Amino acid sequence: MGVTNMVVPHRQRGLGLLMLLVILANIALVAVIVIKIGPLYLNEMNVARAVHGVATDPELADAPPAVLRDRLQRRWDIDYIDQIQARDVKLKRTPKGRALVYKYEARVTLFYNIDIVVRFKNL
Repeated sequence: MGVTNMVVPHRQRGLGLLMLLVILANIALVAVIVIKIGPLYLNEMNVARAVHGVATDPELADAPPAVLRDRLQRRWDIDYIDQIQARDVKLKRTPKGRALVYKYEARVTLFYNIDIVVRFKNL
């Protein structure tokens, strides 16, 4: 009886098919989440820019809150911002003058009945 030269691997080298699928599924999930919430943050940047622009406009230095909200709503109509309404912005007195503050929630559907809720505030 002869001894055959059979090589038995002691451990696996590289990724198995199952682990490769798990890693790809995790990457795909993160990519979908980033794609879904990216526009929310872009929208928030537009909101913050509009609020800052109205708050620092010298023509509106002594304007009542209704006029400020009207200007905000005009800017938001141009930029197609619908996550927040002008009535959600409050006028706050500070030692430096006045500031416009807001907080709101933006919601986007991830899958079926799973939503992502992002809270934004500028206090």
